[in-house]
Amino acid sequence: MEIQHDKHAPIGFLDSGVGGISVLREAVAQMPCEDFIYYGDSAHAPYGSRPAEEILELTGTAVEYLLGRGVKAIVIACNTATSVAAGYLRDKYCPLPIIGIEPALKPAVLGHRGGRVAVMATPVTVHQQKFRDLAARYEGIAQIEPMGCDGLMDFVEQGIVEGPVLEDYLRKLFAAHGGFGFDAVVLGCTHYPFIKDTLRKLLGKDTDILDGSEGTARELGRRLREEGLLTDHTRTGRVEFVNSGGEEMTALSRRLFAGSWD
Repeated sequence: MEIQHDKHAPIGFLDSGVGGISVLREAVAQMPCEDFIYYGDSAHAPYGSRPAEEILELTGTAVEYLLGRGVKAIVIACNTATSVAAGYLRDKYCPLPIIGIEPALKPAVLGHRGGRVAVMATPVTVHQQKFRDLAARYEGIAQIEPMGCDGLMDFVEQGIVEGPVLEDYLRKLFAAHGGFGFDAVVLGCTHYPFIKDTLRKLLGKDTDILDGSEGTARELGRRLREEGLLTDHTRTGRVEFVNSGGEEMTALSRRLFAGSWD
């Protein structure tokens, strides 16, 4: 598949479903003149409960689709897919700029030395060596508590970002990890920022809640600038949504991007 070097080509985003829209929104805010194609693989969500070999195959299929649409760069807007597949994809599709996402653990730990920091992520992410290596870098600075949130992304895939059922799930999850007494909570799955208001309600105003969207968008801009691939269009860019789950999931994608939960 041919690698694009056209600075006016779109930027591709891929995710296991609709969660990566939280990263897309930040990228659009930072680079409003760029065009974007967002591919959500809701038909195969969640990736976080699948074996690594299957995640590699699914992300490879998504990349091939986006390359077929002529994208100039790809953002893996999924923590699980980044953990499992980013290195493989960069090797296979070099020199295509491929940007992954990591939990915002560094700012959480450095902002709360000696404190308790929870990292909410899929079970696959918290068991990957990539995450264990990241946590090991900071384990002497703060108490890091990985939380494998089996099933949490499914709420967002169903458009449920608030309400008693979600709150009950979160209360049980945190109770299994000592309760809500954390200094910071890192959202290690791109689906989770959509439930940030519910988390804030349960955690209280004194707990910092961080995610990697802003840093990922900054890295995307840096790579495009470095490669001479930033558009010089002055118009507002276009955003297109494609979802393997069909029109219902594509419509949900548009609502989440617009910030509407209804």
